[in-house]
Amino acid sequence: MDISEFNFTLPSDLIAQYPLYPRDESKLLSVVNGRYENLFFTNLPDLLSSGDIIVINDTKVIKANLNGKIKEKKVNITLHYCKDKKYWMAFCKPSKKCKERDVIEFENKVSAKIEKKFSYGEILLKFNISYLDLMKYLSRFGSMPLPPYIKNKSPNDAKNYQTIFAKKHGAIAAPTAGFHFTEPVIKNIKEKGIKVVSITLHVGAGTFLPVKTKNIEDHKMHSEFFEVSKETSDVINEAKLNKRKIVCVGTTTLRALETIALSNNIIIPCKGNTDLYIMPGFKFKIADYLITNFHFPKSTLLILISAFYGKKNVMKLYEYAIENQYRFFSYGDCCILPQAGSKK
Repeated sequence: MDISEFNFTLPSDLIAQYPLYPRDESKLLSVVNGRYENLFFTNLPDLLSSGDIIVINDTKVIKANLNGKIKEKKVNITLHYCKDKKYWMAFCKPSKKCKERDVIEFENKVSAKIEKKFSYGEILLKFNISYLDLMKYLSRFGSMPLPPYIKNKSPNDAKNYQTIFAKKHGAIAAPTAGFHFTEPVIKNIKEKGIKVVSITLHVGAGTFLPVKTKNIEDHKMHSEFFEVSKETSDVINEAKLNKRKIVCVGTTTLRALETIALSNNIIIPCKGNTDLYIMPGFKFKIADYLITNFHFPKSTLLILISAFYGKKNVMKLYEYAIENQYRFFSYGDCCILPQAGSKK
């Protein structure tokens, strides 16, 4: 398929620059009942039934942005993936200043050697301190890796760019569909008999990379670490057996579960890395509903939801969302979509 089929024009004033407070006041565009319904996120429990399962991502965003120097030339790096707790994949700006075997110097005598350079400004780094020491260093000297389209930096970024589920350090980008949840919404969900379980997928900075190939199949996905527990596996498998709905909160959650099901048909407790690229034609085995924000044109995320809900359906949905002033991207509003082949 040609990437141009996943393009649309978005007015810049619909790109959300800040989150709403409380978070559950964000708008929720639902098509669960086969028609567009303009709701608020507080209405989510009304769309689901007792016994349904909501699956969230409990990853926590680390302060992965660092400023450094290469022979007195200023550079900025964004870490996005750790390999064996020794090497880090990162993006470097400006990339022309980064060469293999260069050493980037940071504050407090911390440094990293560029072991390899790739396309799109991506580099492989080896730090002079351990993984645990680097985590402590980032918490003190790093900054939150906000998406480039968020222009309004705030002292509250460290709080704003986390979900209430954030627990396990490792993400470079937030699982933004989780932003809309608040404690009152969780309380109402549980009171209705709907279970909430968690998985972990550490979202990488590669999630912001646009598809630059003409044929979408030629794009290469970045790898991301995921982990699913026995408790979560058991709950999901039992629900599927009893024909209850599995609601994935975000594309990250969906990718983790479908990665496991691709090889096992059911969910088993495991951890590893996934570079699963979901395109139209993909056969979903686990997810029945998907809660997701509104995504970039020509992005792998838009391609994924087009596989889930149908490309024509998605493009019509986005046209409707734009006409009705829904807020887009990380701090924006969201929608809940049924799997195109499932009963609505």
